[in-house]
Amino acid sequence: MTEIENLEEYQLIKASMDELVASMNDSSNMKKMMLHICSSGGKSIRPIILMLCTELCGGDSRKSINAALAIELIHSASLIHDDVLDDGVIRRGVESAHKKYGVPAAILCGDFLISKAISLISSYGTDSVLEFGRAGMYMAEGETIDISSADGEFRKQNYYDCISKKTASLFAASAAIGAYVAGADRELALKLRDFGECVGNAYQIVDDLLEYLNRLEDKQSTYESVTLPLILRRNMDHDETIDATVNEVNSHVNRAKSILDEFSPSVAKDKLLMVTDLITLDMLPSNILARNQSNS
Repeated sequence: MTEIENLEEYQLIKASMDELVASMNDSSNMKKMMLHICSSGGKSIRPIILMLCTELCGGDSRKSINAALAIELIHSASLIHDDVLDDGVIRRGVESAHKKYGVPAAILCGDFLISKAISLISSYGTDSVLEFGRAGMYMAEGETIDISSADGEFRKQNYYDCISKKTASLFAASAAIGAYVAGADRELALKLRDFGECVGNAYQIVDDLLEYLNRLEDKQSTYESVTLPLILRRNMDHDETIDATVNEVNSHVNRAKSILDEFSPSVAKDKLLMVTDLITLDMLPSNILARNQSNS
């Protein structure tokens, strides 16, 4: 992920997050837990998308930094709560917060992050705040759908309902908020929301495929969700399942790129195209991509 870490937007987000944590009061374990979470090395994909969408719409991305931090904080909170629900042991290669500090402290840390995120996003316009709130509610709804996925009736439609809320909603909000910060109208913001949702769906499907292939070494939990590859595997052999899953990824990636094609050439557009590939198709093993391309 060195290409992402080299982005100016990533560097600004990291520096701003470090500054935020450094400014926290040392009197509780909250700062210690924040340092633990930040040390796990998240890619800051969602806030990067937010800042790049601000630039894409002609705005100054520096004005979107607090919104970007709000997105990263609520995302981190969702991971903490998700690990509690799934009894996650490893997150991003390090011990999960509730395993290190206990469930009560982890839940409170997640609550703190959400509250801080709200305070950061509240300085922006109503449209941005509403997008942020919508994503937060969808993420919680998606989590409840995921919990029920062990039901034998969990099908492809249920899966997409789950990931579009649990994962893609925050990608969608990031893109839309980025547009609003730049002063874009609702039509343009909704177009970029669609872009973000497509990227988020593709990202989650790739993550689920890698888990199916036992390639996720930096994540470990005792609860397993019912994912798209597992659903497709009910009626397909192993290779067919992989190919069909990659086809789903391609569909979402192509839709996302077609939305960006409507924008004039720019550095921000090029970066968004690069990030889209880096977190989706480029994550897949080369032999699987090659076979899929030869079959298409």
